[in-house]
Amino acid sequence: MPPIAFETIDWSKIEKTTHPGETGVAYWQTLQLPGLRLRIVQYSAGYVADHWCQKGHIVHCLEGAFVSELQDGTPQTLNAGMTYIVSDNMSSHRSIAANGVKLLIIDGDFLK
Repeated sequence: MPPIAFETIDWSKIEKTTHPGETGVAYWQTLQLPGLRLRIVQYSAGYVADHWCQKGHIVHCLEGAFVSELQDGTPQTLNAGMTYIVSDNMSSHRSIAANGVKLLIIDGDFLK
């Protein structure tokens, strides 16, 4: 991953894309840099991811709460101010947001 010069991000200027879940919808604002992806992600109330993810992430809960369900059924609840981290291929997980949530998600080559 190349060095990153000082940069500010005005999230209000980054387009939202829509990603339907099994139920509900996710809205992503994405900044892609070489080897690094930063996203503000909002899950609607009733959101359940439509797949099991094995990608590594750093996920910080900005507002609300959600459950990161592991494939073995273990729920991990994150409330505003909490963070989880996992490397690529270290777990199968999916997000569930009963009441909606806003997250900062960082992933990239450093989590391989």
